[in-house]
Amino acid sequence: SIIKTNKSYPISNIRNGGERMTEKKSFFRLMQKIPGGLIIVPMLIGVLANTFIPSVLEIGGFTTGMFKTGTNCLLGMFLMLNGASINVKKIGLPLYKGFVLTLMKFILGVSLGLIVAKLCGNAGVLGVTPMAIIAAITNSAGGLYLGLAQQYGDESDAGAISILSLNDGPFFTMIAMGTAGMASIPVEAFIATLIPLIIGIVWGNLDETFRELAEKSLPIITFFMMIPIGAGMSLASLAEGGFAGILLAILSAMSAFVFYFLFQLCLPKNRRNAMGAAIGTTAANATSVPVSVAEMDPAWQPYASTATAQCAVAAIITAFTAPMITAFLDKRMRKKKMGVYSEEAVRERELAKAENNC
Repeated sequence: SIIKTNKSYPISNIRNGGERMTEKKSFFRLMQKIPGGLIIVPMLIGVLANTFIPSVLEIGGFTTGMFKTGTNCLLGMFLMLNGASINVKKIGLPLYKGFVLTLMKFILGVSLGLIVAKLCGNAGVLGVTPMAIIAAITNSAGGLYLGLAQQYGDESDAGAISILSLNDGPFFTMIAMGTAGMASIPVEAFIATLIPLIIGIVWGNLDETFRELAEKSLPIITFFMMIPIGAGMSLASLAEGGFAGILLAILSAMSAFVFYFLFQLCLPKNRRNAMGAAIGTTAANATSVPVSVAEMDPAWQPYASTATAQCAVAAIITAFTAPMITAFLDKRMRKKKMGVYSEEAVRERELAKAENNC
């Protein structure tokens, strides 16, 4: 029988003769709908707690360990679960695209950071430190990229996230700053950062159930990881990242155009799309990078809280600019019949579809 209602609802929401199921209110679900909310909200909780009730965070025991001093433990857990979510079986074009996108982010971010460090030192230019530049440019928002891939890309673009997700977190930044002599990070520190990631990759690819659980657990770990990171700042230190954070956001947003044109050159003409612009973002996870680097090299400790605030501002702004820039470039390609919108590409897809139907 067909259930008729005055409004169109998903069939899973209809029961008892057309009665609509009421969706339970969820703070966590609401937070996830906010751009960067899973990062920004808990970090602000930590900032506000450290500003107005710092003594509560320093009460000791489990409370202090979880909400004030537990950053390293939670970062290690995040790296392991992030590694477990990477599927090494996805190869071919997705692997190639992921490698190219990751390499572009790394080279541009490190190059800009090195130039600023060489000319202006650790203090940076206009308040934007080299550490913040490298962290913001080399880290991309994976969730946002996947969302854009579903709208402006194809399955190979979505599959590229298995490699692109490697730029989440502090590892690439530590490599760049260590090899360039910008930070005194011992080899043991690199190994210590890599171990939980490798454990996650190996375990996740040997045990599919663990990989699925790791993917589902990442939002929870991310939430609690950001509270102690935020607790390392106050409203005063967050305000310090204001103007410099906006400058960093503009730099990161404009990088979308650079990645778009470079990515075009790396693909066959009929496979080109606007997805290069989708990595013109600062990942909310980039806010964890300055703290991680400062833990390894105390020389960067004075800049860690300000750099974290700057990355947070950049993450918020680029969460809005990247979709707009990607949509603009996709519309431009569609209008000019470029890449996947060319007549030849359309014929190829129609021919492939016809062969599959046979």
